[in-house]
Amino acid sequence: MMYSKKLYSIKNVFHLVVFILAVLNFNLALAAMPVPAAPDVAAKNYYVVDFASGKVLAEKNPDVQVEPASITKMMTSYVVYKELEADRLTMEDMVDISEKAWRMGGSRMYLEVNTSVSVHDLLKGLIIQSGNDASVALAEHVAGTEDAFVQLMNQYAAELGMENTHFVNSTGWPDKKHLTTARDIAKIAAAIIAEFPEHYEWYAEKEYTYNSIKQYNRNKLLWRDETVDGMKTGHTESAGYCLVASAMRSDMRVISVALGTDSKKARANVSQALMNYGFRFYESHTLYGAGEVLSRPRVWSGEYETLTVGLADDLAIAIPRGAYDKLDASMDIDKNIEAPVSKGQQIGVVNVSLGDEVLASVPLVALETVNEGSLFQQAKDYVLRMIN
Repeated sequence: MMYSKKLYSIKNVFHLVVFILAVLNFNLALAAMPVPAAPDVAAKNYYVVDFASGKVLAEKNPDVQVEPASITKMMTSYVVYKELEADRLTMEDMVDISEKAWRMGGSRMYLEVNTSVSVHDLLKGLIIQSGNDASVALAEHVAGTEDAFVQLMNQYAAELGMENTHFVNSTGWPDKKHLTTARDIAKIAAAIIAEFPEHYEWYAEKEYTYNSIKQYNRNKLLWRDETVDGMKTGHTESAGYCLVASAMRSDMRVISVALGTDSKKARANVSQALMNYGFRFYESHTLYGAGEVLSRPRVWSGEYETLTVGLADDLAIAIPRGAYDKLDASMDIDKNIEAPVSKGQQIGVVNVSLGDEVLASVPLVALETVNEGSLFQQAKDYVLRMIN
Protein backbone atom coordinates (compact mmCIF):
# COMPACT_ATOMS: atom_id res chain seq x y z
CA MET A 1 0.00 0.00 0.00
CA MET A 2 2.82 2.35 0.91
CA TYR A 3 4.51 1.46 -2.39
CA SER A 4 1.42 2.28 -4.45
CA LYS A 5 1.03 5.67 -2.74
CA LYS A 6 4.68 6.44 -3.43
CA LEU A 7 4.25 5.39 -7.05
CA TYR A 8 1.14 7.58 -7.30
CA SER A 9 3.11 10.59 -5.94
CA ILE A 10 5.92 10.01 -8.41
CA LYS A 11 3.41 9.89 -11.25
CA ASN A 12 1.94 13.20 -10.06
CA VAL A 13 5.37 14.81 -9.97
CA PHE A 14 6.13 13.43 -13.43
CA HIS A 15 2.91 14.83 -14.87
CA LEU A 16 3.58 18.17 -13.17
CA VAL A 17 7.05 18.35 -14.68
CA VAL A 18 5.66 17.49 -18.11
CA PHE A 19 3.04 20.18 -17.70
CA ILE A 20 5.62 22.82 -16.67
CA LEU A 21 7.86 21.90 -19.60
CA ALA A 22 4.90 22.13 -21.93
CA VAL A 23 4.07 25.61 -20.60
CA LEU A 24 7.68 26.70 -20.96
CA ASN A 25 7.84 25.37 -24.50
CA PHE A 26 4.57 27.12 -25.29
CA ASN A 27 5.92 30.42 -23.98
CA LEU A 28 9.13 29.97 -25.95
CA ALA A 29 7.07 29.24 -29.02
CA LEU A 30 5.13 32.45 -28.43
CA ALA A 31 8.37 34.41 -28.15
CA ALA A 32 9.56 32.95 -31.43
CA MET A 33 6.29 33.47 -33.29
CA PRO A 34 6.52 35.68 -36.37
CA VAL A 35 4.51 38.88 -36.47
CA PRO A 36 1.27 38.30 -38.41
CA ALA A 37 0.11 40.57 -41.20
CA ALA A 38 -1.66 43.73 -40.16
CA PRO A 39 -5.43 43.44 -39.75
CA ASP A 40 -7.57 43.87 -42.83
CA VAL A 41 -9.45 47.06 -41.97
CA ALA A 42 -11.92 49.19 -43.91
CA ALA A 43 -9.71 52.20 -44.62
CA LYS A 44 -8.41 53.35 -48.00
CA ASN A 45 -5.09 54.38 -46.49
CA TYR A 46 -3.44 53.78 -43.14
CA TYR A 47 -0.07 54.12 -41.48
CA VAL A 48 1.02 52.91 -38.04
CA VAL A 49 4.38 53.91 -36.59
CA ASP A 50 6.33 53.59 -33.35
CA PHE A 51 6.90 57.15 -32.15
CA ALA A 52 10.30 56.65 -30.51
CA SER A 53 12.05 54.81 -33.33
CA GLY A 54 10.01 55.81 -36.35
CA LYS A 55 9.64 52.17 -37.32
CA VAL A 56 6.64 51.48 -39.52
CA LEU A 57 4.48 48.80 -37.91
CA ALA A 58 1.77 48.61 -40.58
CA GLU A 59 0.81 50.49 -43.72
CA LYS A 60 -1.57 50.54 -46.67
CA ASN A 61 -1.19 53.01 -49.54
CA PRO A 62 0.81 55.33 -47.26
CA ASP A 63 2.07 57.58 -50.07
CA VAL A 64 -1.13 57.96 -52.07
CA GLN A 65 -2.20 61.60 -52.02
CA VAL A 66 -5.64 62.26 -50.53
CA GLU A 67 -7.61 65.20 -49.18
CA PRO A 68 -6.99 65.39 -45.41
CA ALA A 69 -10.11 67.35 -44.36
CA SER A 70 -9.76 68.79 -40.82
CA ILE A 71 -6.62 66.82 -40.12
CA THR A 72 -5.11 69.86 -41.87
CA LYS A 73 -5.59 71.75 -38.61
CA MET A 74 -2.67 69.83 -37.09
CA MET A 75 -0.37 71.82 -39.38
CA THR A 76 -2.31 75.01 -38.64
CA SER A 77 -1.70 74.52 -34.93
CA TYR A 78 1.95 73.60 -35.56
CA VAL A 79 2.57 76.94 -37.28
CA VAL A 80 0.95 78.74 -34.35
CA TYR A 81 3.14 76.78 -31.91
CA LYS A 82 6.20 77.89 -33.86
CA GLU A 83 5.08 81.51 -33.58
CA LEU A 84 4.60 81.10 -29.83
CA GLU A 85 8.01 79.46 -29.49
CA ALA A 86 9.67 82.34 -31.33
CA ASP A 87 7.91 84.91 -29.09
CA ARG A 88 6.18 86.44 -32.09
CA LEU A 89 2.86 85.53 -30.48
CA THR A 90 1.49 84.99 -26.98
CA MET A 91 -1.51 83.10 -25.66
CA GLU A 92 -2.91 86.38 -24.36
CA ASP A 93 -2.81 88.16 -27.73
CA MET A 94 -6.27 89.23 -28.86
CA VAL A 95 -7.34 88.31 -32.38
CA ASP A 96 -9.88 90.36 -34.36
CA ILE A 97 -12.51 88.12 -35.93
CA SER A 98 -13.00 88.94 -39.59
CA GLU A 99 -16.13 88.45 -41.64
CA LYS A 100 -14.33 85.70 -43.58
CA ALA A 101 -13.64 83.75 -40.37
CA TRP A 102 -17.19 84.33 -39.13
CA ARG A 103 -18.74 83.09 -42.38
CA MET A 104 -16.83 79.79 -42.43
CA GLY A 105 -19.11 76.77 -42.64
CA GLY A 106 -18.57 73.26 -41.37
CA SER A 107 -17.36 72.68 -37.82
CA ARG A 108 -17.12 75.94 -35.88
CA MET A 109 -16.59 77.35 -32.40
CA TYR A 110 -19.21 80.02 -33.24
CA LEU A 111 -17.08 83.15 -33.22
CA GLU A 112 -18.83 86.47 -33.66
CA VAL A 113 -17.70 88.94 -36.31
CA ASN A 114 -15.92 92.13 -35.15
CA THR A 115 -15.14 90.69 -31.72
CA SER A 116 -11.71 89.93 -30.27
CA VAL A 117 -10.76 86.49 -28.99
CA SER A 118 -7.52 85.34 -27.35
CA VAL A 119 -5.06 83.05 -29.09
CA HIS A 120 -5.56 80.68 -26.15
CA ASP A 121 -9.30 80.37 -26.78
CA LEU A 122 -8.88 80.07 -30.54
CA LEU A 123 -6.36 77.26 -30.16
CA LYS A 124 -8.75 75.42 -27.86
CA GLY A 125 -11.53 75.85 -30.41
CA LEU A 126 -9.23 74.73 -33.20
CA ILE A 127 -8.00 71.58 -31.45
CA ILE A 128 -11.01 70.41 -29.45
CA GLN A 129 -13.94 71.76 -31.47
CA SER A 130 -12.17 71.63 -34.86
CA GLY A 131 -13.33 75.16 -35.57
CA ASN A 132 -12.92 76.30 -39.16
CA ASP A 133 -13.61 79.84 -37.98
CA ALA A 134 -10.80 79.56 -35.42
CA SER A 135 -8.40 78.29 -38.10
CA VAL A 136 -9.02 81.26 -40.38
CA ALA A 137 -8.88 83.76 -37.52
CA LEU A 138 -5.50 82.45 -36.36
CA ALA A 139 -4.17 82.29 -39.91
CA GLU A 140 -5.10 85.91 -40.59
CA HIS A 141 -3.65 87.08 -37.28
CA VAL A 142 -0.32 85.30 -37.80
CA ALA A 143 0.27 86.11 -41.47
CA GLY A 144 -2.15 88.86 -42.43
CA THR A 145 -4.13 86.67 -44.83
CA GLU A 146 -4.97 82.99 -44.99
CA ASP A 147 -3.08 82.68 -48.30
CA ALA A 148 0.09 84.02 -46.70
CA PHE A 149 -0.37 81.66 -43.76
CA VAL A 150 -0.66 78.71 -46.16
CA GLN A 151 2.81 79.57 -47.46
CA LEU A 152 4.12 79.06 -43.91
CA MET A 153 2.27 75.76 -43.70
CA ASN A 154 3.95 74.49 -46.86
CA GLN A 155 7.37 75.73 -45.73
CA TYR A 156 7.11 73.81 -42.46
CA ALA A 157 5.78 70.76 -44.30
CA ALA A 158 8.91 70.80 -46.46
CA GLU A 159 11.15 71.12 -43.38
CA LEU A 160 9.44 68.10 -41.81
CA GLY A 161 10.00 66.00 -44.94
CA MET A 162 6.33 65.91 -45.92
CA GLU A 163 7.27 65.33 -49.53
CA ASN A 164 3.80 64.59 -50.88
CA THR A 165 1.90 67.37 -49.15
CA HIS A 166 0.51 70.61 -50.55
CA PHE A 167 -1.83 72.85 -48.56
CA VAL A 168 -4.11 75.50 -50.05
CA ASN A 169 -6.05 76.49 -46.93
CA SER A 170 -5.79 76.38 -43.14
CA THR A 171 -8.96 74.39 -42.49
CA GLY A 172 -9.00 71.34 -44.77
CA TRP A 173 -11.93 72.74 -46.74
CA PRO A 174 -12.32 70.52 -49.85
CA ASP A 175 -10.00 71.39 -52.71
CA LYS A 176 -8.54 69.01 -55.29
CA LYS A 177 -5.12 70.65 -54.88
CA HIS A 178 -5.16 70.36 -51.08
CA LEU A 179 -3.43 67.01 -50.64
CA THR A 180 -1.29 64.96 -48.29
CA THR A 181 -0.58 61.31 -47.43
CA ALA A 182 -0.90 59.01 -44.45
CA ARG A 183 2.90 58.93 -44.06
CA ASP A 184 3.17 62.73 -44.14
CA ILE A 185 0.36 63.13 -41.62
CA ALA A 186 2.25 60.86 -39.21
CA LYS A 187 5.26 63.17 -39.55
CA ILE A 188 3.36 66.26 -38.43
CA ALA A 189 1.74 64.28 -35.61
CA ALA A 190 5.14 63.11 -34.35
CA ALA A 191 6.56 66.64 -34.64
CA ILE A 192 3.80 68.10 -32.47
CA ILE A 193 4.24 65.42 -29.81
CA ALA A 194 8.05 65.72 -29.79
CA GLU A 195 8.45 69.48 -30.07
CA PHE A 196 5.43 70.78 -28.17
CA PRO A 197 4.39 68.27 -25.48
CA GLU A 198 2.79 71.02 -23.38
CA HIS A 199 0.47 71.88 -26.28
CA TYR A 200 -0.10 68.25 -27.24
CA GLU A 201 -1.91 67.76 -23.92
CA TRP A 202 -4.86 69.73 -25.30
CA TYR A 203 -5.55 67.01 -27.87
CA ALA A 204 -6.71 64.76 -25.01
CA GLU A 205 -9.35 67.19 -23.77
CA LYS A 206 -12.83 65.84 -24.33
CA GLU A 207 -14.84 69.05 -24.39
CA TYR A 208 -14.61 72.81 -24.62
CA THR A 209 -17.17 75.51 -23.97
CA TYR A 210 -16.99 78.83 -25.78
CA ASN A 211 -19.68 81.51 -25.87
CA SER A 212 -21.83 79.24 -23.62
CA ILE A 213 -21.76 76.52 -26.29
CA LYS A 214 -20.28 73.20 -25.16
CA GLN A 215 -18.85 70.96 -27.88
CA TYR A 216 -17.22 67.56 -27.57
CA ASN A 217 -14.00 66.29 -29.08
CA ARG A 218 -14.87 64.16 -32.10
CA ASN A 219 -12.14 61.62 -31.30
CA LYS A 220 -14.30 58.91 -29.72
CA LEU A 221 -11.27 56.85 -28.71
CA LEU A 222 -10.68 59.33 -25.89
CA TRP A 223 -13.74 57.82 -24.19
CA ARG A 224 -13.11 54.23 -25.24
CA ASP A 225 -9.41 53.76 -24.48
CA GLU A 226 -7.74 55.52 -21.55
CA THR A 227 -4.30 55.12 -23.15
CA VAL A 228 -5.34 57.29 -26.11
CA ASP A 229 -4.37 60.96 -25.66
CA GLY A 230 -4.88 62.41 -29.16
CA MET A 231 -5.15 63.44 -31.83
CA LYS A 232 -7.41 64.72 -34.67
CA THR A 233 -10.45 63.78 -36.71
CA GLY A 234 -11.46 64.89 -40.17
CA HIS A 235 -14.39 64.45 -42.49
CA THR A 236 -15.58 65.69 -45.85
CA GLU A 237 -17.52 63.89 -48.55
CA SER A 238 -14.39 63.59 -50.69
CA ALA A 239 -12.01 62.60 -47.87
CA GLY A 240 -14.32 60.26 -46.00
CA TYR A 241 -14.00 59.83 -42.24
CA CYS A 242 -10.41 60.15 -41.02
CA LEU A 243 -8.66 59.86 -37.68
CA VAL A 244 -5.14 60.40 -36.42
CA ALA A 245 -4.79 58.66 -33.07
CA SER A 246 -1.96 58.28 -30.61
CA ALA A 247 -1.70 56.18 -27.47
CA MET A 248 0.88 55.46 -24.81
CA ARG A 249 1.06 52.04 -23.18
CA SER A 250 3.90 51.34 -20.74
CA ASP A 251 6.95 52.92 -22.40
CA MET A 252 5.68 52.71 -25.98
CA ARG A 253 3.81 55.31 -28.00
CA VAL A 254 2.08 54.38 -31.25
CA ILE A 255 0.71 56.81 -33.84
CA SER A 256 -2.02 55.61 -36.18
CA VAL A 257 -3.35 57.39 -39.27
CA ALA A 258 -6.56 56.01 -40.78
CA LEU A 259 -8.01 57.71 -43.87
CA GLY A 260 -11.04 57.17 -46.05
CA THR A 261 -13.34 55.15 -43.79
CA ASP A 262 -17.10 55.32 -44.28
CA SER A 263 -18.37 56.45 -40.85
CA LYS A 264 -17.46 57.92 -37.47
CA LYS A 265 -17.77 54.47 -35.93
CA ALA A 266 -15.59 52.90 -38.62
CA ARG A 267 -12.73 55.36 -38.21
CA ALA A 268 -12.69 54.70 -34.45
CA ASN A 269 -12.84 50.92 -34.88
CA VAL A 270 -10.15 50.92 -37.58
CA SER A 271 -7.83 53.09 -35.51
CA GLN A 272 -8.36 50.95 -32.41
CA ALA A 273 -7.59 47.76 -34.34
CA LEU A 274 -4.43 49.22 -35.87
CA MET A 275 -3.08 50.50 -32.56
CA ASN A 276 -3.92 47.26 -30.77
CA TYR A 277 -1.98 45.41 -33.46
CA GLY A 278 1.06 47.64 -32.97
CA PHE A 279 1.07 47.27 -29.20
CA ARG A 280 0.31 43.54 -29.24
CA PHE A 281 3.07 42.43 -31.55
CA TYR A 282 5.83 45.03 -31.03
CA GLU A 283 7.80 46.52 -28.17
CA SER A 284 9.85 49.71 -28.21
CA HIS A 285 13.17 50.32 -26.46
CA THR A 286 15.51 53.29 -26.20
CA LEU A 287 18.86 51.54 -26.19
CA TYR A 288 21.15 54.56 -25.76
CA GLY A 289 20.42 58.15 -24.86
CA ALA A 290 21.79 61.20 -26.64
CA GLY A 291 25.09 62.24 -25.07
CA GLU A 292 25.48 59.00 -23.11
CA VAL A 293 29.14 57.95 -22.93
CA LEU A 294 29.43 54.61 -24.73
CA SER A 295 33.20 54.31 -24.96
CA ARG A 296 36.49 56.08 -24.19
CA PRO A 297 38.86 55.19 -27.03
CA ARG A 298 42.52 56.24 -27.19
CA VAL A 299 43.21 59.51 -28.95
CA TRP A 300 46.74 60.17 -30.20
CA SER A 301 48.69 63.44 -30.02
CA GLY A 302 45.94 65.10 -27.99
CA GLU A 303 45.73 67.12 -24.82
CA TYR A 304 43.91 64.10 -23.33
CA GLU A 305 44.70 60.44 -23.82
CA THR A 306 41.08 59.35 -24.23
CA LEU A 307 37.97 60.68 -25.93
CA THR A 308 34.37 60.27 -24.80
CA VAL A 309 32.13 59.06 -27.61
CA GLY A 310 28.40 58.43 -27.90
CA LEU A 311 25.37 59.32 -29.99
CA ALA A 312 24.02 62.71 -31.05
CA ASP A 313 20.41 61.53 -30.67
CA ASP A 314 18.57 58.82 -28.77
CA LEU A 315 18.75 55.39 -30.40
CA ALA A 316 15.36 53.70 -30.17
CA ILE A 317 14.15 50.55 -31.88
CA ALA A 318 10.86 48.70 -32.21
CA ILE A 319 11.09 44.92 -32.39
CA PRO A 320 8.73 41.94 -32.27
CA ARG A 321 7.66 41.19 -28.71
CA GLY A 322 9.91 38.76 -26.94
CA ALA A 323 12.93 39.45 -29.16
CA TYR A 324 14.79 41.87 -26.87
CA ASP A 325 17.22 39.27 -25.52
CA LYS A 326 18.17 38.35 -29.07
CA LEU A 327 19.41 41.84 -29.93
CA ASP A 328 23.08 42.31 -30.71
CA ALA A 329 24.74 45.73 -30.43
CA SER A 330 28.31 46.45 -31.46
CA MET A 331 30.56 49.46 -31.94
CA ASP A 332 32.99 49.89 -34.80
CA ILE A 333 35.43 52.60 -33.65
CA ASP A 334 38.32 54.11 -35.58
CA LYS A 335 41.52 52.61 -34.16
CA ASN A 336 43.68 55.58 -35.14
CA ILE A 337 41.96 58.65 -33.74
CA GLU A 338 44.32 61.59 -33.90
CA ALA A 339 43.89 65.06 -32.41
CA PRO A 340 42.51 67.55 -33.03
CA VAL A 341 39.01 66.09 -32.72
CA SER A 342 35.90 68.32 -32.84
CA LYS A 343 32.77 67.71 -30.80
CA GLY A 344 30.25 65.95 -33.03
CA GLN A 345 32.91 64.49 -35.34
CA GLN A 346 32.13 60.94 -36.41
CA ILE A 347 34.43 58.42 -34.76
CA GLY A 348 32.72 55.18 -35.69
CA VAL A 349 29.37 53.43 -35.99
CA VAL A 350 26.95 51.69 -33.62
CA ASN A 351 25.23 48.70 -35.21
CA VAL A 352 22.15 47.00 -33.77
CA SER A 353 20.97 43.75 -35.30
CA LEU A 354 18.40 41.06 -34.74
CA GLY A 355 19.59 37.82 -36.26
CA ASP A 356 20.75 38.63 -39.78
CA GLU A 357 18.77 41.86 -39.96
CA VAL A 358 20.52 45.16 -39.24
CA LEU A 359 17.96 47.30 -37.40
CA ALA A 360 20.07 50.42 -37.03
CA SER A 361 23.46 51.74 -38.05
CA VAL A 362 24.09 55.07 -36.34
CA PRO A 363 27.15 57.36 -36.35
CA LEU A 364 29.23 57.28 -33.18
CA VAL A 365 30.42 60.82 -32.50
CA ALA A 366 32.86 62.66 -30.25
CA LEU A 367 31.07 64.11 -27.22
CA GLU A 368 33.86 66.60 -26.57
CA THR A 369 36.57 68.53 -28.35
CA VAL A 370 40.16 67.34 -27.93
CA ASN A 371 42.83 69.76 -29.11
CA GLU A 372 46.39 68.87 -30.05
CA GLY A 373 48.64 68.18 -27.09
CA SER A 374 52.02 69.69 -26.32
CA LEU A 375 55.06 68.91 -28.47
CA PHE A 376 56.19 66.54 -25.75
CA GLN A 377 52.84 64.69 -25.79
CA GLN A 378 52.90 64.47 -29.57
CA ALA A 379 56.48 63.13 -29.57
CA LYS A 380 55.63 60.64 -26.83
CA ASP A 381 52.59 59.35 -28.71
CA TYR A 382 54.61 59.13 -31.93
CA VAL A 383 57.09 56.80 -30.20
CA LEU A 384 54.32 54.73 -28.63
CA ARG A 385 52.61 54.24 -31.99
CA MET A 386 55.90 53.20 -33.57
CA ILE A 387 56.46 50.61 -30.82
CA ASN A 388 52.94 49.27 -31.08
